[in-house]
Amino acid sequence: MTTAAGTARAVASGEITARETTAATLARIEKHNPALGAFTAVTAERALAKAAAIDAARARGEPLGALAGAPFAVKNLFDVKGLATLAGSKINRARPPASADSTLIERLEAAGAILVGALNMGEYAYDFTGQNAHDGPSRNPHDLGHMTGGSSGGSGAAVAGGLVPIALGSDTNGSIRVPASLCGLFGLKPTYGRLSRARSFPFVASFDHLGPLARSVEDLALSYDAMQGRDVADSAQALRAIEPTHPSIEGGLKGLRIAKLGGYFARGAEPCAFEAVARVASALGANTTIELPESDRARAAAYLVTMAEGASLHLERLRARMADFDPDVRDRLIAGAMLPGAWIVKAQKFRGWFREQVAELFRHVDVLLAPATPTRAPKLGQVTFTLDGEEMPVRPNMGIFTQPISFVGLPVVAAPLWTHGESLPIGVQIIAPPWREDLCLRVARALEREGVAAAPLAAGFA
Repeated sequence: MTTAAGTARAVASGEITARETTAATLARIEKHNPALGAFTAVTAERALAKAAAIDAARARGEPLGALAGAPFAVKNLFDVKGLATLAGSKINRARPPASADSTLIERLEAAGAILVGALNMGEYAYDFTGQNAHDGPSRNPHDLGHMTGGSSGGSGAAVAGGLVPIALGSDTNGSIRVPASLCGLFGLKPTYGRLSRARSFPFVASFDHLGPLARSVEDLALSYDAMQGRDVADSAQALRAIEPTHPSIEGGLKGLRIAKLGGYFARGAEPCAFEAVARVASALGANTTIELPESDRARAAAYLVTMAEGASLHLERLRARMADFDPDVRDRLIAGAMLPGAWIVKAQKFRGWFREQVAELFRHVDVLLAPATPTRAPKLGQVTFTLDGEEMPVRPNMGIFTQPISFVGLPVVAAPLWTHGESLPIGVQIIAPPWREDLCLRVARALEREGVAAAPLAAGFA
């Protein structure tokens, strides 16, 4: 499976047809998805019709989009016309099929990309493991006995296994960055409010982000650029013009002030997480370590807001169909419904203070580095792991380093690193100020170009 950019170039030149690449993608999905558990629906007829339209446009000499002929898939919380929007749940299977695609699907298809299906995910996006109680687990292509991470687990499995070069996920507290870290991918969580969330199933409205996962920084930038633009259907979206990033990804590191995050971000993980950050910092010449004050409180506050907003969204479903929830999701939503309102008010006030601390930090640096996950991918079914000598539950704690960043909606690229002799990767967060996705992508591309970060196709799926 080539990259999306490579596919688009080959289709534009006539080296291959869009139909050929789509047929090959559908064949790979049919062959490998039973092992990976990535797809919950395949839109073969639609994909072949789109491919035929692209080939016809090329035959007429019409210009093609930057992603012409490149397959992609979406987490099943995106509306796909003709499919029920599952959001990983049993309850949503009774929903009528969506009458229209989500805005981001429309925009990728306008750039020539070809939707091939919907992807497995943790129930209602309240998950960091990639294990779904109704559709089964997504499996890590680098070792099928290990987790993909979640909640965008199917997205991680589909891209790392080479079923598609680009997949869309959602990231509330880390659900793009955790699968990117565990599956060895580049993943982009844009600034809060940057990309439209219209016609996608929500989780926590004040934290929800949508974004891509890919095996190259170029694919990440091309797909992100195609999805930008104001959408009046999303009232939370910022009033910002399109700011393309692809033209600047080769801009290098000159003039960038890059630092590691210490303190909270330098404890509570296995050594491999800190070693990965150290390798990236060394490659980037980042010799400074700074602290983001009260990051532990930021994570705790993010947790409270997540529980409360999630519970509010699902309260009627909990009353009517409690037995149809994944018990792990159900219990946390019930707990969220019982939180005192004063706690949530205090958490939101703290959020404003924490945002000011972040802004002050970025007056002195341009890019920050931090671990993406505290460990490599745990085994499927693993319930606990040991961090700093303390046994901790896996499900909530895979996001300990991503949650404080989501709390204030910063743009992040997760970049994958590999250690000789290890079959599983681990990721590093490249964090920039609001609206500076271009900086995240420039740094990630520099690491990719130097071979420090890489997202190879999983060996068993080459």
